[in-house]
Amino acid sequence: MNILILGSGGREHALAWAVGQNPKCDRLIVAPGNAGIAQLAECASIDILNGAAVVNFCEENAIDFVIVGPEAPLAAGVADATRAAGILTFGPSAEAARLEASKAFTKEICDACNAPTAGYARFSEAEAAKDYIRRTGAPLVVKADGLAAGKGVIMGMTEAEALAGIDEIFGGAFGDAGAEVVIEEFMQGEEASFFILTDGITALPIGTAQDHKRVGDGDTGPNTGGMGAYSPAPVLSETIAQRAMDEIVLPTIREMARRGTPYQGVLYAGLMIENGQSRLVEYNCRFGDPECQVLMMRLGAQALDLLQACAESRLADIQVNWAADHALTVVMAAQGYPGAYVKGTEIKGLTALPEDSANMVFHAGTSARDGAIVATGGRVLNVTARGATLAEAQARAYAMVDAIDWPEGFCRRDIGWRAL
Repeated sequence: MNILILGSGGREHALAWAVGQNPKCDRLIVAPGNAGIAQLAECASIDILNGAAVVNFCEENAIDFVIVGPEAPLAAGVADATRAAGILTFGPSAEAARLEASKAFTKEICDACNAPTAGYARFSEAEAAKDYIRRTGAPLVVKADGLAAGKGVIMGMTEAEALAGIDEIFGGAFGDAGAEVVIEEFMQGEEASFFILTDGITALPIGTAQDHKRVGDGDTGPNTGGMGAYSPAPVLSETIAQRAMDEIVLPTIREMARRGTPYQGVLYAGLMIENGQSRLVEYNCRFGDPECQVLMMRLGAQALDLLQACAESRLADIQVNWAADHALTVVMAAQGYPGAYVKGTEIKGLTALPEDSANMVFHAGTSARDGAIVATGGRVLNVTARGATLAEAQARAYAMVDAIDWPEGFCRRDIGWRAL
């Protein structure tokens, strides 16, 4: 098969790494890719938000299968365009991708199918939102309704923080994503990520993970796109996962099908778990980043078979084969992230690191410049390792972190702390 993966982050590097190991993969192209991806696949420069451009590229390069990595092309309808052109595609339609593109839409779906989630209110005007906060009181969670690259969530632990969050969102901090806000009840408990493949009818759980959203050790500081993750997440036990399937995921899939907008792709359910019960925090319509890195590390070559079966509506005939192991990834970010950060600094020491089924550095925001690897994003590297135990995976990952020479980078030193 000739395969095209859309995207340029750590998620896409991990997908390319896993897909490329499968003997069915003859030619692998990633658009636009990054410096790490370029070491294992061809990189192409196309506008991945333009469905017609993607279709044209696929036809010119005899692409058999398109895997859409990030959320923005999905929301822009790229998967609709490739499917309409008869190209096998992994990723939901733009209408189905509203489960991520609009938090208010997700709440509407939860209401329709009685899926447990936080109580909420939605507002398109700042003053009305502030009045609600003053009446309700803190803590509250303030969210930009649209796509904000994982950053449009403000934890209003005090009334002042929640009110400031309204000013930040309506003030344009998250662009068009902040045209409307959703204010949610603050949920107590422990958060975990649950990943399910669905072809619109069958749903196949493919793994659990736990992300570390806050920038600082001990879960302190502002929210980020994710500073590290590990898989599996022990808090999401088989019993809790099955209840989440029965009470949240399957009702959502049935409701989307009932509306004539069946969901096909990966459904990432962010769950808040307390006393053995789970409630939906949010849906994402793509693999999480950095959760994808630990999932792909554990899935390996079978990832392609799973994604292909999903795209071909054959999930009922396939199963996931898990090794009894653990994976952990540490995000190395540029100093200043998630605020303003410096770009263009050189990263040394990468070539000396192992690259095998137990150790990989996935690139998230890098470019090649005059033979050197330079940082071009906020989250730059995903240093990932597997082990028989989580402690072993953690030790391997941090050993690689310590061998990387990048003074302008930083990371959390406690990834996996909840499970350990």
